[in-house]
Amino acid sequence: MAFTAKSGKFSASINSVEVGCGDKKIVLGGENILPFYTFDAPVENAPKVGVEITDSGLENEPECVKKYYEGCETVADMAKRAASFEGVDFLSFRMDGGDPNGANKSTEELIAMLKEIVAAVDLPLVVCGCKHAEKDAELLSKAAEAVDGRNALILAAKEENYKQVGAAAGLAYKQVVGAESAVDINLAKQLNVLLTQLGVDGKSIVMNVGSAAAGYGFEYAVSTMDRVKAAALAQGDATLQMPIITPVASEAWGVKEAMASEADMPEWGNQEERGIDMEVETAAAVLASGSDAVILKHPVSIKTISTMIKELM
Repeated sequence: MAFTAKSGKFSASINSVEVGCGDKKIVLGGENILPFYTFDAPVENAPKVGVEITDSGLENEPECVKKYYEGCETVADMAKRAASFEGVDFLSFRMDGGDPNGANKSTEELIAMLKEIVAAVDLPLVVCGCKHAEKDAELLSKAAEAVDGRNALILAAKEENYKQVGAAAGLAYKQVVGAESAVDINLAKQLNVLLTQLGVDGKSIVMNVGSAAAGYGFEYAVSTMDRVKAAALAQGDATLQMPIITPVASEAWGVKEAMASEADMPEWGNQEERGIDMEVETAAAVLASGSDAVILKHPVSIKTISTMIKELM
């Protein structure tokens, strides 16, 4: 008996969200199938890969990453170099130094850096805060103003500061709003509802539903993504039909397997290879679970994941 394939596409779909403008703009989402199930239906917008730089420049980067930025003196120089890496679709600028419990850099200093980056590159921008909700309320509101006209993704509004960030990014300056929740489908849904009730267009929201490096409670992150995609597509839940973006770099390069030197752990082998492996396996897994974009650090990781996506689409 001849085999008759049955399409697994859904009647519902993930929202298509544009980030950036002009020829370099990208579109996240739009799919009505499970991740990489292109045998069920074509996918118009492949997952995207971003490169992360931070306000610390090269200060806190591993040596294996620093070599790719040789000669760069400013964060803007790094942005230009990062934009040239093979496979990069967008640039992510993380303002870690704003954390009051860390370097506690002023909002003015960080926004000045952001403006230099805006002037230096024309790639779509993702602007990330310092993970301190109160400081991010101010920092990301000012960032939304600094990238006016660039249709940037401001990552991210949380339950503690969604009113300030959502009002500035989504309403005043018409940027894309990132909604960050803590690895729980109900929290993700609740934050999307709160943002839309505030007046933010649901089709201008991208979710970060939580992230972790592979092996570090990672099953919670990917199972949450699986549940979000199932609810969005199989159940047609409009409050969860936003694309997902996952910041992988800060998680993957922050664990001992990537950070431990070869002098300290000679039995683990080459540190650069370990870091790349951790970043690639984490990114591949979150993409397979439904992420529409990943943020990476190492140029080899970026090239590898970009190639994987092209081969699977």
